Amino acid sequence: MTDREESNRTIRQPIVTVAGHVDHGKTSILDSIRSTCVAKKEAGGITQKISFTYFPYKLLQDKCHNLLEKLNIKLEIPGFLFIDTPGHAAFTNLRKRGGSLADLAILVIDINEGFMPQTSETIQILKASKVPFIIALNKIDSISGWVKESDELREDIEKQKYFVKEDFEIKLLNIIGTLQSNGFDADLYYNLKDFTKKIALVPCSAKTGEGIPDLLVMLSGLSQKFLKEKLVLGKTAKGTILEVKKEKVLEIEAILYDGKLKVGDEIMIASLEEPFKSKVKAIFSVLPLGKGYEAVDEITAAAGIRLNISSEKEILPGMPFTAITKEAKEEKLKQELKEEISEEICCSDKYGIIIKAESLGSLEALIFLLKQKNISFSYSGIGDITKQDIAKANSIEDPVFRVILGFNVKIDKEFKEEERKVIEKTKIITNEVIYKLIEDYEKFRKEKQLELERKTLESLTMPCKIKILPYVFRNSNPAVFGISVLVGTIKHRIRLMDENGEKVGEIKGIQSENKSIEKAEKDMEVAISMPGIVFDRHLKKGQILYSDLNEEDFKELKNNKNFLTKLEISILQEIANIKRKKIPTWGI
Repeated sequence: MTDREESNRTIRQPIVTVAGHVDHGKTSILDSIRSTCVAKKEAGGITQKISFTYFPYKLLQDKCHNLLEKLNIKLEIPGFLFIDTPGHAAFTNLRKRGGSLADLAILVIDINEGFMPQTSETIQILKASKVPFIIALNKIDSISGWVKESDELREDIEKQKYFVKEDFEIKLLNIIGTLQSNGFDADLYYNLKDFTKKIALVPCSAKTGEGIPDLLVMLSGLSQKFLKEKLVLGKTAKGTILEVKKEKVLEIEAILYDGKLKVGDEIMIASLEEPFKSKVKAIFSVLPLGKGYEAVDEITAAAGIRLNISSEKEILPGMPFTAITKEAKEEKLKQELKEEISEEICCSDKYGIIIKAESLGSLEALIFLLKQKNISFSYSGIGDITKQDIAKANSIEDPVFRVILGFNVKIDKEFKEEERKVIEKTKIITNEVIYKLIEDYEKFRKEKQLELERKTLESLTMPCKIKILPYVFRNSNPAVFGISVLVGTIKHRIRLMDENGEKVGEIKGIQSENKSIEKAEKDMEVAISMPGIVFDRHLKKGQILYSDLNEEDFKELKNNKNFLTKLEISILQEIANIKRKKIPTWGI
């Protein structure tokens, strides 16, 4: 047995997640690595679900041979397992027991577009998960005037025409500056001496292949230098479920991130309730470069696998599983899995919205980002939005929290027509992009709060000022006369006072063109009726009247001036001045 084979017995492949903003080229970079055309087959060119690619030692050596020799790097790792993720950053947060599923990450940034919302989101999650990452500055071939001049990246950049190189450097410096504002120092990888202090930037093109070997060599070097201890295989098989398919047999797609799993092994699977055990009936291992699967009797981490298992319990995406062994006994495993799940999703508040996501990792990422925005949630769950979720939401009194946020999930199609009326009481917001989902809720919350505040103000007596016109239709029982609304809005039952603060009476009705109306606004001329007064004795033509506010209404309006016009604010002050002639401290 060679030295390399001896070392590779105990060191597994590093798991590398590829993440970043939609359409910045994550899948295209993997296509370039494995020389496939997956990206063109995806709907809209955007990855629809997680997929993995096994890239073995031999292919890594063949693809990077020249650069490895030049940099004097001897490969010690047995290859890589790449995880391609959908455009939203939550999948950067794929979980395993004790931390992130990914050992390393490639953050893909379109060098021409620079930072986008999902780029920042991904960095936040990588930072929180403590996943080391390098940055692939993709699409250098799209820089105006760019021509591939060399197979060696540094020489390729140096040989570009002056104006092209200048444009490249401007784009590079903009990204370096944005990274600094996010708390990271960064530079081109070949300028770095200490990779623990700065993030390595690798310019590349998924289209032309420029920089792709550099990307692989950087991942290899960083893995061997900083992750060796983390990559040592444990004795117990551990994995994370990515997808569940229920056809003729129950099949789960998963990542095995530690140990060795065999057909016939019993595994303990976590759930939102009690962890349960199942038996592995068949194992299918992903072939190199993602070229399908092959049936195997046993598989060693790290690997993308499909398992046929037997279970009557519901299996949820994102849940961890562990092989049951003599060392790892059932009760101990159950307790560990229960504690892990509760730690990740139990941080709910008494008052808050309801949140759903399609997997545990996505749910945890959503929780992480909601906390950053100080958005509370009262219940969280995995899977599509159900009747039970809506029933929970309908029981929430505060309409600002009577909301279900669904990240990458659907609404149950089985709702009957009469049940859809119940849904209308609850605001359901869904999106496949996590930052858009949160943006949509923040917009709804702001609009709903304004709507509620307006409704509160509508119950108050609003500031208004009217002038009595020279039209008296009835002198008393009730008095009916014409008025012009100078400022504000008058409604039924508004109490009026005169310029001296003396009470006049209450508006019983409002008419315009012989028709009763609910309210009259600024510049309208209408007739109003007021019981309990004799016009000639109590009022006169041309007289100015104001709404007779009480102190509570005045203070409430004063604290919500943003809902009043400038003229209404001015009349509010006039009313206060009139009141203070009798009571100097009124409204203070």
